[in-house]
Amino acid sequence: MLIRSRRAVLGLSMLGFSSMLLLAGCDFWPPALQAQIEQLHSEAQQAAADKALLQNQLNAANKAKEELQIRVEDLTRVNKEKSAMIASLEHTIAAARERAVKAAKTPAVKPAAKTTVKKPVKAPSKATSKSSAKSSTVKKPKSVQLR
Repeated sequence: MLIRSRRAVLGLSMLGFSSMLLLAGCDFWPPALQAQIEQLHSEAQQAAADKALLQNQLNAANKAKEELQIRVEDLTRVNKEKSAMIASLEHTIAAARERAVKAAKTPAVKPAAKTTVKKPVKAPSKATSKSSAKSSTVKKPKSVQLR
């Protein structure tokens, strides 16, 4: 029994020692594996730095986009206002042109109408039975005006 108890004590001590090693952790890594781990750590740090840089660029781009969107909205509003103003001015110009055309036609038509109306009215009232010379002079201006 003594042998069995010694073996049991030895087995338990080995088990305790191995469990202590497992709990304490073994920092022994093969050099090749250690180099890969360091490379992966550096790549992870580089990726994190790149991610932060891209995130900053994305934030800046979003801010610029919002500013440009506001500017586009402002320019669209100004464009609509200017288009309305242009349409109003074109309408005013068209109305002014119509008035100018009417004003140009009206004085030319009125004097001709007055002279035409006045001469026949005056001619018959002055001399209804007089010479035909006056009636021929009245007829000549009418033919001239028709041309």
